[in-house]
Amino acid sequence: MQSVDRAISVMEFLSRRGWSGVTEIANELDIHKSTAYRLLTTLRDRGLVEQDAATEKYRLGFGLVLLASSVTAELDLMRCARSVCERLSDETGETVTLAVLEDDDAVVVHQSISRSSALNVDWTGRHTPLHATAAGKLFLLNMPEDQRRRILKRPLERYTERTIVDPAELERQLAEAEERGYAYTVEELEVGLSAVGAPIRYSDGRVVAAVSVSGPAFRLPEEQLPGLGERLKRAADEISHCLGFRK
Repeated sequence: MQSVDRAISVMEFLSRRGWSGVTEIANELDIHKSTAYRLLTTLRDRGLVEQDAATEKYRLGFGLVLLASSVTAELDLMRCARSVCERLSDETGETVTLAVLEDDDAVVVHQSISRSSALNVDWTGRHTPLHATAAGKLFLLNMPEDQRRRILKRPLERYTERTIVDPAELERQLAEAEERGYAYTVEELEVGLSAVGAPIRYSDGRVVAAVSVSGPAFRLPEEQLPGLGERLKRAADEISHCLGFRK
């Protein structure tokens, strides 16, 4: 933990002072020059600091920009999506969730609940399976093929009688979702729960999130899901446009 603390202290110092030598950094942290050099070498090798070949001094590197970009992207996503989700929840009277892909799960990062919604469960932070959720199917559809193959080779857990656990059938559903532009589930994760979701794209076209509407199956019967899917697509397009995506 001491090494981590010192590495952070080095980067904080460089953020204030800019180009600095090993001696300056060692004096600031009250550590031996050899210790400062080892810390700087490790940070340089990871792209978090860079070294000037002529002066041998150090400053913060562009690797920090890459780390910060993921945080910036998430902040942008929330800024663009929050009002759209709240409006969609009010219009449909159902729960609207925003999910992102984390490893092999869909994770809910925001939820808007209408006052008239029959669902009062807070899904924020919950990890949900890809094969049994509307958002998850969108992530399966848009992830690298090798990742999708790896996931579909594993036994798929059955949550209800309607959960799709046959990879071939799931692939067929994904192809249909791609053609429609939205995905849906009917009592596949929980008995009595239906959901429809559409993909949100970043400026470079990547699918970075999915917005979904979920509610009781009796209020979201299967025959009404196509109309709701078209509404979800418009909402997702609005968020994507805010993120810089242009068709």
